[in-house]
Amino acid sequence: MVTAAEPPVGTGLSLGAEPGIESPTAMRILVGAYLRRLREAKRISMEDAGYAIRGSHSKISRLEAGRVAFKARDITDLLALYGVTDEREREPLLTLAMRANALGWWRDYADVLPGWFDAFVGLEDAASQIRAYEVQFVPGLLQTEDYARGVVMLGYSHPQEIRRRVALRMARQEVLARPDPPSLAIVLDEAVIQRAVGGSRGMRGQLEHLIEISQRPNITIQVIPFQAGGHPVVSGSFSLLQFAEHDLPDVVYLEQLHSAQYLDKPDTVAAYQAAMDQLSAVALNPATSRALLRSALRSI
Repeated sequence: MVTAAEPPVGTGLSLGAEPGIESPTAMRILVGAYLRRLREAKRISMEDAGYAIRGSHSKISRLEAGRVAFKARDITDLLALYGVTDEREREPLLTLAMRANALGWWRDYADVLPGWFDAFVGLEDAASQIRAYEVQFVPGLLQTEDYARGVVMLGYSHPQEIRRRVALRMARQEVLARPDPPSLAIVLDEAVIQRAVGGSRGMRGQLEHLIEISQRPNITIQVIPFQAGGHPVVSGSFSLLQFAEHDLPDVVYLEQLHSAQYLDKPDTVAAYQAAMDQLSAVALNPATSRALLRSALRSI
């Protein structure tokens, strides 16, 4: 589960006027990081902190992990417990905590957005760099509408649900249209570009889109060809999200059939970063990968 990053040494609290993040998910993690920093600086246990807000150890754990919305009364009581009485320190955190309670745009899709995926969309929305390895499908951020519909139809049949799920995938891609889009580095197994999804027409459109979008300066697409044989990274697909804000930890996302794992322990993240480096080294370079995409397009 996503937890707050290890805070800098010291006891002072300095959020600045406006942290450069907009995602409520990221804001909650950031607020949780500061709350944990204050509690640990005062050597107060989670049990005692929970008692101060009429809660428990688990409630403090959830607050510090950024997994729940914040109540102004809880934040005020915790700041009092932690000895933060200066309004110049209290106000920025209270303001950020209330902003963190805002609903992200993705909540408009709550009818088709499973709880375990909600955090990923929020983190994806806040990430400054996204790296991913895919073995079966084109990543959602790069899917065309026809391809996305083909993927969704593999698991769902109701027309309204299919339409809503495809719309959510298209809405997620708005992050790439921002003035300061995240850096996106994708490694695809060749099976992804050889597996026809959405029919021949849909697959042609998807390959054309990959060729075009891979030429953007912030997007790198590499393909591991079949002829490369095996490689030392034996895990399945995964995503690695990194953030410009130092108090937000890098997160590894592993999607499962009906759930997901969010990993942020430094040693674990470092292992996946090394795995991505290995995959990038095994894969074709971006230019040669585009040539392979064009070859796959001609064969359809």
